[in-house]
Amino acid sequence: MPVVNRIAEFAEDMKTWRHHLHRNPELGLECHATAAFVAARLREFGVDEVHEGLAVTGLVGIIHGQGAGPVTGLRADMDALPMDEETGADWASEMGGKMHACGHDGHTTMLLGAARYLAETRNFSGSVALIFQPAEETIGGGRIMVEEGMMDRFGITEVYALHTDPFGALGQFRTRPGPIMAAVDDFEITVTGKGGHAAYPHECVDPMPCTLAIGQALQTIVSRNADPLASLVVSLTQVHGGSAFNIIPEEVSMGGTVRSFDPALRDLAEKRLRTIVQGLALSYGVSAHVDYHRNYPPTVNHADQTGYAVQVAREVGASVMDDLAPEMGAEDFSYMLNARPGAFLFLGQGIGPSVHHPKFDFNDEAAPYGASFFVRLIEARQPLGQALHPSRDGG
Repeated sequence: MPVVNRIAEFAEDMKTWRHHLHRNPELGLECHATAAFVAARLREFGVDEVHEGLAVTGLVGIIHGQGAGPVTGLRADMDALPMDEETGADWASEMGGKMHACGHDGHTTMLLGAARYLAETRNFSGSVALIFQPAEETIGGGRIMVEEGMMDRFGITEVYALHTDPFGALGQFRTRPGPIMAAVDDFEITVTGKGGHAAYPHECVDPMPCTLAIGQALQTIVSRNADPLASLVVSLTQVHGGSAFNIIPEEVSMGGTVRSFDPALRDLAEKRLRTIVQGLALSYGVSAHVDYHRNYPPTVNHADQTGYAVQVAREVGASVMDDLAPEMGAEDFSYMLNARPGAFLFLGQGIGPSVHHPKFDFNDEAAPYGASFFVRLIEARQPLGQALHPSRDGG
């Protein structure tokens, strides 16, 4: 069995932790109860240092191994999503309008499982930094922790993360060197004219025709401005305006998202969007304002660290795919990979409802695979320089 024997022994404890976290989801930076639960478990396991209050509710636990060596960071996100749950599970969310629909309860559980094992065995040199971060789904808790100096403060030399994958078989690891997830930008466009009675459009300056034209024209950024072989998404996802059938509104707003990998293509998309909006506003005789927000950068795996992680995954996982096609979703682990070399991997939990779906639930059977990956990665990356004793190995 690829799962570490000792971790298999406390798999039921991991399930209990995960169900507690699932019942009590928290959003954004306000992961106070979650962080308190994590901190209590780390102290219970004998983790040497527990540093709280990073990015408001983030925390870092430090486990010292035997002798000098590097410090490897292992990261889990803790926050949930603002949506109602429809799983019907006995451990379903008890917080209305909040649920763990992206598996962060499972990510936290896997890292807690790894922490328990590593604190017990310490079959490694150097130290391990256990990174528990809030606000992955919103403003980027990973970004805040990096900006607060986490990497230098704890001497982190490399960093790794796992994300549950409802499109992969149980125990399957999927990753790739280079870009694995996209940069994400959001835009808001406000078109302003002169409102009035819909029966007398000549007395108004209707913002609606310009809004519709902008929506159509934005689609040409991908089809006519970007290299057809490049990866770019421009999606208009919201249009808001009007209050009655017989009223021409004063203002109409729209919004959407842009996804890319190439910085030059990211610049092109923003430039063309602004040009299209201002040009059409001028032609329709209205005014328009663009708020363009650059959010998470692309998640880019480092080749050497990815190759190493794949080797470990082959020892632990049911199967490994090391040539996963890049995905247009986004991850704030990108900030950590910008600060230090490392790798991001998906861990299959069996085919089921997608993340961000009200029926999604993390598969507890996947947690021992993730915890085992983390501990084998540390033991192989930071060896003691001698064979591990079987009674301490737990394998």
